[in-house]
Amino acid sequence: MKKKNIIKLIIVILAIIVVVGTISLIIVNAHVVNSTKNQIISPDATGALKDIDCIVVLGCGLRSDGTPSDMLRDRLDRGIELYNAGVADKIIMTGDHGKVDYNEVGTMKNYAIEKGIPDENIFMDHAGFSTYESIYRTAAIFEAKNIVIVTQKYHLHRALHIANALGLKSYGIDADYHTYRGQAIRDAREVLARCKDYIVTIFKPKPTYLGEKIPVSGDGNLTNDY
Repeated sequence: MKKKNIIKLIIVILAIIVVVGTISLIIVNAHVVNSTKNQIISPDATGALKDIDCIVVLGCGLRSDGTPSDMLRDRLDRGIELYNAGVADKIIMTGDHGKVDYNEVGTMKNYAIEKGIPDENIFMDHAGFSTYESIYRTAAIFEAKNIVIVTQKYHLHRALHIANALGLKSYGIDADYHTYRGQAIRDAREVLARCKDYIVTIFKPKPTYLGEKIPVSGDGNLTNDY
């Protein structure tokens, strides 16, 4: 085969890969969004919910001074609002506490305590290193079965898809109190993240850490480490 023909063949193969990959991204994203859109409800609709085990607030980073980022603060405020509305009497704060000097969930719990929520009703998931791991541990460690997930809407579809795949009954309530700088980039990354977690939920790998069960029906102070 001539060199020119080989190059043409390679170009055709690469083009096919790009087209197939793009179509796959579109199909998977459409499935994740369409299969979960009816599970996203407004705060006003929470009165119809029954037997919710807990509100799960997903972490998303701290500022350099250790305070919640804008997005995280909005998630916390929404979670607190739902707690005060009686949606559930327990909250799981799940996020990254993989380093001694970076305690996302400790900051989250302290924020809620300052807003008047009793500390025993707030659980900390120190190993929620990803959305998948947070939801997996919500079921496996905290033994929750019926949950309300709080995060921004662009992120809710993926979180709900993961919960569905892991056998949880779940609802999502967005924390979009504000618009956020850099959202276009987050939206683009979320397309890839949905596809990644779609594949992950097929295989259902165990998270980085498991550990002893701490039922969310009990005392949240059992999760304290400070």
